[in-house]
Amino acid sequence: MPSPPRKHRFSPERRRALELLASSSGGVNAALLVHIHGFKRHVLARLVQRKLAAAEREVAMPGGHDVEVVRIRITAAGRKALAGED
Repeated sequence: MPSPPRKHRFSPERRRALELLASSSGGVNAALLVHIHGFKRHVLARLVQRKLAAAEREVAMPGGHDVEVVRIRITAAGRKALAGED
């Protein structure tokens, strides 16, 4: 008999990160998550590793100069895990 699905237990920081990502339909610039919202890079990396969030690289051209930007967005699995948490 298969075991019941595991419920995710997130640290307060991971939960806050997922909630912030869930509130943004287009994702959030990773640098803003670190420097403005105070998330640690390893927390964001762990969400991506667990496929609860996805990181996408973009190239922006402010003032004619190429700047690489990483945007992080919540995945369907992340939304499901956040909704199923106690």
